[in-house]
Amino acid sequence: MTSKNLLLSALAFSLALGISGCEDTPDDGTDTGIKAQLKANLGEKLYSDPNLSADRTMSCATCHSLDHAMIDPRETSMRLGGSLGNDNVSIGDRNAPTAAYAMFSPDFHFDADESLYIGGQFLDGREKDLKGQAKGPFLNLGEMNMADASAVVERVKESSLYTLELVAIYGADILTDDELAYDAIADSIASFEKTAQFAPFDSKYDQFLAGQAELSPQEREGLALFEGKAQCIACHPSSSEEDSHPLFTDFSYDNLGVPVNNALRAANGIANSDLGLGSVVDESDLEGAFKVSSLRNIAVTGPYMHNGVFKDLKTVVHFYNTRDTGGINPETNQVWQSGEVDANKNVNELGDLGLSDAEEDAIVAFLKTLTDKKFESLNP
Repeated sequence: MTSKNLLLSALAFSLALGISGCEDTPDDGTDTGIKAQLKANLGEKLYSDPNLSADRTMSCATCHSLDHAMIDPRETSMRLGGSLGNDNVSIGDRNAPTAAYAMFSPDFHFDADESLYIGGQFLDGREKDLKGQAKGPFLNLGEMNMADASAVVERVKESSLYTLELVAIYGADILTDDELAYDAIADSIASFEKTAQFAPFDSKYDQFLAGQAELSPQEREGLALFEGKAQCIACHPSSSEEDSHPLFTDFSYDNLGVPVNNALRAANGIANSDLGLGSVVDESDLEGAFKVSSLRNIAVTGPYMHNGVFKDLKTVVHFYNTRDTGGINPETNQVWQSGEVDANKNVNELGDLGLSDAEEDAIVAFLKTLTDKKFESLNP
């Protein structure tokens, strides 16, 4: 299709859908109405298209499955904690975090009042926002392994439908510059990740807050412990001052003293310590700190921690409870190993909580109420 014919087709496409110029884009740069829906629709297709990886075998949905709470459900990830790359050999050193509810993370910034780094994307905050995050996996050698932005754009241009939609949404010149086109591709994927499919807020706990469901006695006990003795709300607030749904994260970063995932390191051959946020901001006292994850869908998004070292949610709670008291890892039957970056670990809010086994079980029972309705069948 010639450039002239493409432009005419895109114009006809735009008019048929009611788009005219940028009138659908307010002065603050946000998208509303038809244009927002078109971006999300395009993003949904790109999100699940394996043709955008080097060997045409991997998509965003591979590691963030729409049917598995936006995590990587493949056997390697479940067993080792890291995701296989497009070459089916490379294994990452981190657990693929859920993409659900990621839209609510604020842009990465330093909060001077709290003296904390807040928000951003990826477990170490290295990208400011969702659009930046969407660009990363395409070019990562251990993930989708595309050579550069231009290579991704060329794959997208193989589809006349994608080409038509990009021009219709982003303008006639969008494909004349590969960097602009790559930015548009990432923007559309981010738009899809901002839809209600990624944040339905329909868990049992949401229904409870709305007066439409009751928690069981064990779940109520778990909630009371979560908000009290276990101190979970220090980083995972269970309510919202803005009268909106709680997100169960304060979007800060913390070093939990998580041990090395030896099985994963044996598979990927990595020897260097993972310094997390400390490496991104080049601050030694933040080495080993990783983003506080939302606990929404936590019961179905294992394995756990930034490196997938724990397989069971009860293990995580037991780790928080007994890390510093000679507790036993139930998955290895060994005393908890020291943290990979032990010097900076949080010793104020975890490590010696004094919870009984039954209280740990109650917290797990409560955490299961945070599972979105679509994924309740996955609850263990």
